[in-house]
Amino acid sequence: MRIARFHLGDNPSRLGRVDGDRLTDISEVPGVGTSLRAILPRLDELKDSILAADGPSHALSDIVLEPPIDDPQKYLGIGMNYKAHAEEARQAGIPIPTSQMWFNKQTSCIVGPYDDIVKPAVSDELDYEIELAVVIGQRCRHVKVEDARSVIAGYLVANDVSVRDWLHKRSPTFTLGKSFDTHGPIGPWLTTDDEIADPLNLHMTLTVNDRVRQDWSTDDMIYDIYDQIAYLTQVMTLLPGDILATGTPSGIGAPTGDFIVPGDIVRAEISGLGVIENRVIPEA
Repeated sequence: MRIARFHLGDNPSRLGRVDGDRLTDISEVPGVGTSLRAILPRLDELKDSILAADGPSHALSDIVLEPPIDDPQKYLGIGMNYKAHAEEARQAGIPIPTSQMWFNKQTSCIVGPYDDIVKPAVSDELDYEIELAVVIGQRCRHVKVEDARSVIAGYLVANDVSVRDWLHKRSPTFTLGKSFDTHGPIGPWLTTDDEIADPLNLHMTLTVNDRVRQDWSTDDMIYDIYDQIAYLTQVMTLLPGDILATGTPSGIGAPTGDFIVPGDIVRAEISGLGVIENRVIPEA
């Protein structure tokens, strides 16, 4: 299933099932409502009802897609988790980590799949990072690698927008440089895990103004998504709706200084998951 949060005109947020270029409102299905995060633990039991729903139908072009997960409790990202990207960083003087390197993106950075990205006035080093985002579906702790897929609700396309000079010069923990408002576009909808044969073999492409910047596969991860879940749950309880951005491939702007600027259109696509596209605007 592909489940989106959306609104039509000035109306409140709803949930919808996406089929091709249309969306069917599923909010009135018993047990569904308007919060995707709230129903994640029950997606399996609700699946038949959601698929059978015949509520109001809308063309995707007539609605506004919102971030699929409303108010997640955690948005975590892993740094330098693609082999070529880690080497790219090493050549720029950043040591390759010897273990998984996690950071927080504060959840206030999250915006919808087609919302604007604001270039902060305090930086001229605004960068993009296409990432496969994993959404946790079950409360879990001490998950074994071989069981990790069972706690995944589904996947999103994410752009881990990064303010480079705040990453290394002004925020050595990464948190501030990763958490500016609007620097977490996600979507376009949640694609449930059963729709994806192998999340470790998905093609990822990011373009800026139609020029390809990143073109890679999720099979280049150093620590795959199951390793990541096992590692994190040694430390903390993961909750339904928590988002894990699983790393970006080679091709970011930092090594060449080719950063994004107001007027740029950044488009990120992952096979089977869809496309997000965001315009860069200046801070008012």
